[in-house]
Amino acid sequence: MNTDLEIFLINAKKETYANSNIEKVTSSRLGSNDYHYEEVINGKKYAYHDTYFGGTKFMGEEVVYCDSNKPIWGMNYYGVTFDESLGEEAMDNALRPALMQVGEDKNVISTRGPSKFENNGYTYFFKTTGSIEKFDGIEQIYKDDILIYELHCSGGIIK
Repeated sequence: MNTDLEIFLINAKKETYANSNIEKVTSSRLGSNDYHYEEVINGKKYAYHDTYFGGTKFMGEEVVYCDSNKPIWGMNYYGVTFDESLGEEAMDNALRPALMQVGEDKNVISTRGPSKFENNGYTYFFKTTGSIEKFDGIEQIYKDDILIYELHCSGGIIK
């Protein structure tokens, strides 16, 4: 059973970067790309902010706040697209559709996508260790059995 934090994270991720119909918000720092989402769950106001820099080589951070300006959860990530000619194609055919599956695969923590997802010749994998409170993860995308993208992430509860 998912906690309120996990439910919120799943909703927030589906309403930000993973959803190609959602627009970015005003950059919070020079050169950043930002997404923001808010929702009330069981009387608590949650806010999610995702900030990243770069494109085919990128780094970013997601932070969740609850009932205040104090962060309660966060995740850092760094990703590389090895075949830059497939950059946007891989994101549109593999990454975003996989990330829209967040929370559906109980074999991985609900911080990215499912453990495996296939679409249009791309295969997405996500592996995690730990729990939502403290975790590490690796995300990979293959096209025709060739690794074209990899992301490392880590995060957990902030106190």
